[in-house]
Amino acid sequence: MARSKLIVPSPPEFRLVVATRLDKDRFFSESALGRSFMVFRPKGVQLRLFTLNGSGLPGIYNTAIQECIDRPQHLVFAHDDIYLHDYFWTDKLTEAFKSFGIVGVAGCKKVTPNRPAWCFADETFTLDKPSGNLSGTVGHGKGYPPIQVSYYGPSRTKVALLDGLFLACRADSLFTQQLRFDETFKFHFYDMDFCRQASAKKISLGTWDISLTHESMGGFNRPPWRAEYTKYRSKWGET
Repeated sequence: MARSKLIVPSPPEFRLVVATRLDKDRFFSESALGRSFMVFRPKGVQLRLFTLNGSGLPGIYNTAIQECIDRPQHLVFAHDDIYLHDYFWTDKLTEAFKSFGIVGVAGCKKVTPNRPAWCFADETFTLDKPSGNLSGTVGHGKGYPPIQVSYYGPSRTKVALLDGLFLACRADSLFTQQLRFDETFKFHFYDMDFCRQASAKKISLGTWDISLTHESMGGFNRPPWRAEYTKYRSKWGET
């Protein structure tokens, strides 16, 4: 009698990493990402949820990276206040990873002097030129459909900086290049710093057309933001 072969299931291809101040039950019932994940959970996606979180995102994200070091997965770092309503986002990321090591939904093509965010051209918060230096599309508002859809420029474009609300990283880009988040940042500028580290390591970044709605418009120019901006400028200078 032939012996049966043990079939070991392969690990999920994607790990969705989310930090939330809510507990598990409230995350799924109240947060935008939790509610969207309950409606549609793509096959091959594993959720790594950090509940009741009061720590900085870089430390949380680095923990998630370390957890996958022996079983590499593509990691998707997402804020809990996005409603992910693209049924094909995993298929799109698989396609995007053929061109880029790190993928987001919005960003800018060039880092210019004294740039306080990917979308602003200067420290007076002048929005950079859509379809010029900017790329991507993001919905804004509570729930779906969004109240407003911000079109910054064509997606599927190589960029220098990406918005941290949704950052998808190809596993080999993280592990072979030893790319990690800088834990001196907490909730601001960790994404810009991460992108600049990636560029320095010759990892390509790009936008992709993944549909989502973001509930927050950001906390620019408040005291915590200004403190982090000082750290960022100290590390990277004016450019």
